[in-house]
Amino acid sequence: MSRFRNFLIPFSLAAGATAFLTTWWIRQGRVNRSALVGNTEELTWQALRQLNVAAEARMIPVNGLELHTIVAGPLDGSLVILLHGFPECWYTWRKQIKPLVEAGYRVVVPDQRGYNLSDKPQGIHNYRVEALASDVVELIRSCGREKAIVVGHDWGGMVAWHLAMHHPEVVEKLIVMNGPHPATFLREISSNPAQQRKSWYMGFFQLPIVPEELLGHDPIETARYLFRRNAVNQEAFSSFDIHVMATALAQPEALTSALNWYRALVRDQSAREKICPIETPTLLIWAEDDVALGRSLTYGLEQWISDLRLHYIPHCGHWVQNEAADEVNEQLAEFLAT
Repeated sequence: MSRFRNFLIPFSLAAGATAFLTTWWIRQGRVNRSALVGNTEELTWQALRQLNVAAEARMIPVNGLELHTIVAGPLDGSLVILLHGFPECWYTWRKQIKPLVEAGYRVVVPDQRGYNLSDKPQGIHNYRVEALASDVVELIRSCGREKAIVVGHDWGGMVAWHLAMHHPEVVEKLIVMNGPHPATFLREISSNPAQQRKSWYMGFFQLPIVPEELLGHDPIETARYLFRRNAVNQEAFSSFDIHVMATALAQPEALTSALNWYRALVRDQSAREKICPIETPTLLIWAEDDVALGRSLTYGLEQWISDLRLHYIPHCGHWVQNEAADEVNEQLAEFLAT
């Protein structure tokens, strides 16, 4: 009994100290997030001003939700929809909005469902790719159009691929940046050890609560790590850029909603059945030094896309539209003009 007591007392003290420190750590994370969220309106206004083009923020209803959306450019211009990825927001397209507007396009940039200031429905099932794509279809209709040029990066690219496969009538042209086509992603994740290692985080994101608390404890540091330290061109992100991205991460329920995109994807057992050919003219821009997505994901796409143009950007990381903005903008202009 004395041995048991000798073990129990230090164990209880250690458990109590761990529980106390964990509780304090979680509470401190909430304080960090609240401090950022309190300045959201002013920060959004500053971000809009830094675009150096006339733009406004609107809440646009789609599928019973409201998407916070940036709108710019002439009303009669061809419609371009810019779709961000994880864990971004509309601001990731800050270097593309002005050039597109100056070229005469009507540019619409939503925070996709679950992100930043857009609505965040509860439940993993609400983040299936069909629902995400349906939001874009409704967004196009809300703009009074039948179709749009759809541009997507990362997860925005996944939504764009789905649109071109299952709603081709609304996609005039398709542009994807470092967003893997579902056919090549399924091939590589099942057979390529290098891609399996790169995609380790997808398994981690399936855990409840833990990813949210780790990523959300200090949103500034998380944004600095994800965007700047994982970039090849780290100068692509100013301190203000990091602050905007961190504030988007800090919004209530934003991290859980964003992670639910991954959780819904893993739970979808019919992914292979949903893959079908794409006939829409397509440009795929691929940064070669992506920390999460290997170049092999771009191989063998010809059997799935009949009209494909593929452009590689060397010495560039995952955040290609930020890190190599001039080259990306040149490719956009050339592709859209043809």
